[in-house]
Amino acid sequence: MIKWNKKNVPLESAKEISEKYGTDLLTASILIRRGVTDGKDILYFLENDKRFLHNPFLFKNMEDVVDRILQAQDEGEIVMIFGDRDVDGISSTTILYDQLVKMGLEVECRLPGGNDGYGLSVEAVDDFYSRNGTLIITVDCGISNNAEIAYAAEKGIDVIVLDHHNPPADLPSPAVIIDPKCEDSGYPFQDISGAAVAYKTVKALRFAVSDNYKQEICLINAQIKENKTVISALKVQNLVKTGFLEEEIADGQTDFSRSKTSRFLQGQAIFAWDKKETLQALKAAFGSGIEFSIFDAREMISKSIPQVRSLSPGQLKTASKIARYDKSAFTEIEGFYNIFVTYASMEMDRLYPENIIAEEKDLQLVALAALADIMPLKNENRIFVRQGIQSINEGKARPGLVELLSKLDLLGKPVNSTKLSWNIVPVLNATGRLGQPELGLELFKEKDNIKRDQLADQIIALNNQRKQLGAEAWCIGNQKAQESIARFAGKLCVVIDENINRGVSGILAGRLVSEYRVPSMAITFVGDTAMGSMRSCRGFSVTPFLDKMSDIFINHGGHDQAAGFSFEKNKLHEFEQRLTALCSEINLSDDDEETVDIDAELQQKHLTPELLQIVDKFEPYGEGNPELNFLSRNLRIQDGLKMGKPEPTHLKLILDCGQNKWPAIFFGEAARLNRDFNKGDNINVIYQVQRNVFNGNVTPQMILKEIFTNQVE
Repeated sequence: MIKWNKKNVPLESAKEISEKYGTDLLTASILIRRGVTDGKDILYFLENDKRFLHNPFLFKNMEDVVDRILQAQDEGEIVMIFGDRDVDGISSTTILYDQLVKMGLEVECRLPGGNDGYGLSVEAVDDFYSRNGTLIITVDCGISNNAEIAYAAEKGIDVIVLDHHNPPADLPSPAVIIDPKCEDSGYPFQDISGAAVAYKTVKALRFAVSDNYKQEICLINAQIKENKTVISALKVQNLVKTGFLEEEIADGQTDFSRSKTSRFLQGQAIFAWDKKETLQALKAAFGSGIEFSIFDAREMISKSIPQVRSLSPGQLKTASKIARYDKSAFTEIEGFYNIFVTYASMEMDRLYPENIIAEEKDLQLVALAALADIMPLKNENRIFVRQGIQSINEGKARPGLVELLSKLDLLGKPVNSTKLSWNIVPVLNATGRLGQPELGLELFKEKDNIKRDQLADQIIALNNQRKQLGAEAWCIGNQKAQESIARFAGKLCVVIDENINRGVSGILAGRLVSEYRVPSMAITFVGDTAMGSMRSCRGFSVTPFLDKMSDIFINHGGHDQAAGFSFEKNKLHEFEQRLTALCSEINLSDDDEETVDIDAELQQKHLTPELLQIVDKFEPYGEGNPELNFLSRNLRIQDGLKMGKPEPTHLKLILDCGQNKWPAIFFGEAARLNRDFNKGDNINVIYQVQRNVFNGNVTPQMILKEIFTNQVE
């Protein structure tokens, strides 16, 4: 019997959220129960516009990356993209490759194949050097390749690192690094995938062709208020705010050259929303002897967005949608800035419509990568995944993905985050797990549809092989697990066996975690090298733990919940001794018993097909945003049957919910019918709501988590 918890939500709090953000009370109460109460977080649940994505140039090194790639373009350099073997690495490589080829660069791609280790290798550097290559860009790897990057520099090869993994204490040098997890990256959100980092870089490269690239712009608003001039101004470069000024000037009493405004405006292209009013206010402040060269932003912007022509600066701030979610944006100058950024983005789409199509294809891969790498589905990750899925469901799936969807009988059917995670991600991941990630890359690069179809067949065959290897690894791992857990005082599971295929070590470690609820390692051998994967749970962070053994590793790295490592086989005994010593430092949270958090209790009158709209609003589901759990009481079992082959282990009920009759599936619980409850009984249920698609008809159904026949308090 599972435990459950339903937080109390005061009606006043739900009403406040509802009125402030224009949503219904049920959505508001669910947001509160999930701890999503700050406007900046609520935004990513209620909005889906790409303009709410963070600007790529918030990365402090992005301009340097763009300039180095543009230099390679101008000088006809050979560029190598070095990626990782998983879905994130394949996606990252594809996204960057497509853009660099479009720019006319000579590009080659390299992914770790066969028994290659993780990350950039000396062999890859030497091979690239032999072909006169001069620029390496690592994607979804590189942040821990200090020695290899230093070696590349000795060969005269520049390196750009586009990564998202936890950085070491000493960053690789010399390299230009983009990694949101670096302490001084400048980026406001750490938990994006490697593919998202590549996408941001591509967005920056596309922006670099515009007149706004590197241009220093000043947005100004000046008004006369009570015998003084109030001046607000923002400096903007690459559409990122780089400076802010607010100054009050007593009319006619300040020398312009001594004002903060004078220094702030130097060397800027100046734009005002209300040019006439701004010039009058500046004249009142500094006299008529100063000539200001100011562009009329209202005239320029209203040609593309005519509905804003009649708005005053004050009206502009209230018209800004982002101001609803961000109190700091609720000012006239911020409203001006928001509309200016929107205009600049629209102009880019108008001038370069081909980028709209390319971006749709990019975001499909970013969505896959976010799901594959188990990125938390909050902040801009929600928009990445929503946009990617929306594009696929609109029939715009990119070449390569079309073939996989078709082979898996998903083409033309609505997909969501769960279907992609359970169907597409494992298939594409199989290429890297079995040492052939180039197949996944070629699937997305290939222009010929017949060859893509053949590649898709090969990839699906590899996935079938991966399933078999995974099953064999589980037999090995499950036999050794309990002895290992006992050895490490119930805090760690370590399975070491040369018969484990290295490609499924991560899968085995993850399955051990699911089964035994302790951090787990799966280690095998490739020649004289031990290669391992570690997965975690119960609040334990993997990378700091592995860092304590960095002196014996050849390499290691990853995320807090998942990482990989390798060491020389002759150090196995030392490795095991170190694990025994470090085991005492492992602290695990006590979450052995499953607790279900209830998102909303629904009365029978609320159990209508419209409930799917609420469920859709909280899509995508995944890490950090599990599917909604509902509670309903006193539903009568109208009918019930056992189902499943060869043994009927599952249960299907028809529940009488007043005006509507709901089908409800209870997996693995067929034995409870006629034992714990019978037809005609009234029951209380905890459940999720999903779509059931049959013969083209879509109906809602419950997926039951628990049934209570006693009173639920």
